[in-house]
Amino acid sequence: MTGRIPAVDYLALEPEPHLVARVCTACGAEYFDRRNGCARCFGTAFEPRALATEGTVTAFTVVHRAAPGLPAPYTSVVVDLDGGGSVKANLLGTNDPAAIMASTKVRLTTFVAGVDDDGVEAIAFAFEQIGGVA
Repeated sequence: MTGRIPAVDYLALEPEPHLVARVCTACGAEYFDRRNGCARCFGTAFEPRALATEGTVTAFTVVHRAAPGLPAPYTSVVVDLDGGGSVKANLLGTNDPAAIMASTKVRLTTFVAGVDDDGVEAIAFAFEQIGGVA
């Protein structure tokens, strides 16, 4: 068996990779996890909303220590997505703080995070700078 599955529930792979938030129908608060009630207004109705695949870095850090077996350093970013929504993820392609600013434009990308014994790929997401590394 071969195939691809998203590593997190809020990553949609089709038709093109994008993130999907659960949005409170009463107040518009967005969540990536499953909710029984809204933390902002206590509403109980939610609907899915596809989020933009591009955005702007609002904060970042270069992480120099990682769990055994994971490559370091890597860059962790907070991205405000165009049209609404905010997400934390890794930034691929650079670990040079001089090449990143809090206004860096980025786009969603995906990569194979692992493969199980049946050949099924777990697909994760990250961001990459638009236009390459500065």
